Parts: sequence; structure tokens; C-alpha cells
Amino acid sequence: MPDTSALKVASDVLAYGRQIQGGRIRAISENIANADSVPTSPSGTPYARKIAVFQPVDPDSPRDPVGRIARDSSDFRRRYDPSNAAADRQGYVRLPNVNVAVESADLQTVIRNYELNLSASASIDSVAQATLNLLG
Repeated sequence: MPDTSALKVASDVLAYGRQIQGGRIRAISENIANADSVPTSPSGTPYARKIAVFQPVDPDSPRDPVGRIARDSSDFRRRYDPSNAAADRQGYVRLPNVNVAVESADLQTVIRNYELNLSASASIDSVAQATLNLLG
């Protein structure tokens, strides 16, 4: 019987990669959804951009990826809108520190990585099936 442990490890690593990309997709989607949200009062805090952060996964000791959501500490955007209830004394409203163009570009990259991961998984499945066919 051939040793298929390398295929199993590769398959596990790709599964971890899909979990990570899924976490990144969720964070980016939330950022885009809240890009134009406004606090309800001048003292309210705007939505802070979220960043999915993951620790490296060691293929020799498989476990689920350990991730967390970090808040972007960059400055909030400001828009002059003195009629807004959330405007400060100078008439500025603090807005989320989310740049939709950057988030959209990040999302395209993450989706491309996810698709490549699926393609690699399909290749591993094909190799495994071909190995079984040779043995059978």
C-alpha cells in the first residue's frame, strides 16, 4: 500500500487555507458594509476597520488556524456636514476608516486565492483517485 500521508497533509493545509480566506472574506465584507455608517452622536465612535489576523499553521502538528480580528488604528475619515446630528462643533462628522477601493481590491485577491486553493484541492483529489485506480 503506498504512503498517502503527504497527500493528506497537503489536503489539510489547503483546508486550513480555505478557513483563513473565509475569515478574511467575512472581515472585508463587514468593512465594506459599514464603510458609510455614521455615529448617532458627536461623541459616538465610528466603525473601525477590521483586519483578520492568523497565526501560521504547522503542517506537522495539524490544528485549526488560530485567528483573531484586529481593529485598524488609523485615523477616521472626516466629512464636513454641519446638519448631521453626529457633527462636532466645527461641523465635521467622523466616518469609518474604511477605503472601499482598498477593501474591494483585497476582496478580489482573497477570492482569487480561495479559487486557486480549490483548484489545488481538486488536483490532489485527482492524484489520490489515480493512485487508487492504479492499485485497484
